[in-house]
Amino acid sequence: MNILVLNCGSSSIKYQLLEMSGEPQVLAKGIVERIGLSMGCLAHKNNRDEKYEIEQPVPNHTVGIQLVLAALTDKNHGVISSLDEIKAVGHRVAHGGEYFTQSVLLDADAIAKIEACCDLAPLHNPAHLLGMRAIMDVLPNIPQTAVFDTSFHQSMPASSYMYPIPYRLYEQYKIRRYGFHGTSHKFVAEKACKILGWNIEEKKIITCHLGNGASITAIKNGKSVDTSMGFTPVEGLMMGTRTGDLDLGALLFIMEKENLSVSDANSFINKKCGTNGFSEISSDMRDLEAEAEKGNERAELTLQMYAHRVRKYIGAYAAVMNGVDLIIMTGGIGENSCDTRRRVLNDMEYLGLIFDNEKNKGIRAKDEIISKPESKVIAMTITTNEELVIAMDTLRLVNGK
Repeated sequence: MNILVLNCGSSSIKYQLLEMSGEPQVLAKGIVERIGLSMGCLAHKNNRDEKYEIEQPVPNHTVGIQLVLAALTDKNHGVISSLDEIKAVGHRVAHGGEYFTQSVLLDADAIAKIEACCDLAPLHNPAHLLGMRAIMDVLPNIPQTAVFDTSFHQSMPASSYMYPIPYRLYEQYKIRRYGFHGTSHKFVAEKACKILGWNIEEKKIITCHLGNGASITAIKNGKSVDTSMGFTPVEGLMMGTRTGDLDLGALLFIMEKENLSVSDANSFINKKCGTNGFSEISSDMRDLEAEAEKGNERAELTLQMYAHRVRKYIGAYAAVMNGVDLIIMTGGIGENSCDTRRRVLNDMEYLGLIFDNEKNKGIRAKDEIISKPESKVIAMTITTNEELVIAMDTLRLVNGK
């Protein structure tokens, strides 16, 4: 069964077409960008490693979806001969609020609830809805699903997700911790347990999704019990351009001194801080590591700050769960940065973790154990694949499971 996975942004559409009948395989992937501007573009790559790019006006998401479907069926660069070969479409949805604890088939009720969450994710959910409606226009009879970044974290207890603000603000505006990257946290935890031959319902796991956006989740007996991102993805770890945890008093002070509006402050904490803002070098960990090796003190301090915050959350979540059996490093940084893993996981003997730095040095984008055999706590690198999660959930829902 061919399943099209879509991740629609306000001016872009990322996509993958996966064949899911046997061992999952990516048939094609690409992105449509600059939707709504004078000139848009599509970059497409098929499973024969052939690239296909075009530029043309893309006034809306319906036209963008039409471009994607045309690329998939293109005689020279496509991978299917007819749109009838696409059996379902799965959408990544940033925010499901308190409505969704799992992925769902799209119907009028589900779409209404996703729309009701637009206030909670004003940059994301409206774009996802545009993608869903575009598919309805172009492929009206095909089943669609929604897979939510937030749904895995709906198992958190109220003591984890509530903020110490007047309760009426929660009742009126649903201000609480929601968490994100849920599909990734769930996927890598289940994948690691399968590799180890463990029953996830008996284990305490800390998953570290470290990329340009980053979050950590405490998973106890297969359920998310706490996570670092909050009402928005800006809370928690130091990230590429986001502050992560910041004293609210400091933000108010900065707003006053810099004469920032609310909109300015929102842009500041999301786009002008983090590793890029502090280092004034880059948001890319590879650039920072290269500069640190040259003796750049600011780059070195940035790397120290980043690792320090990850270590703090690991310690906190071990306390929340009364121990930990497995620590997972995933995401672009977690999977590929040997230096970040060393900085985070070294000297954690108090937890029962004995890190194997020699083995760690050679691992990039692999599923591997990076703790020593005598370690009571296992540390692993696990490759994540959020598009595959969406395709798997879509397959399950379409088959009525």
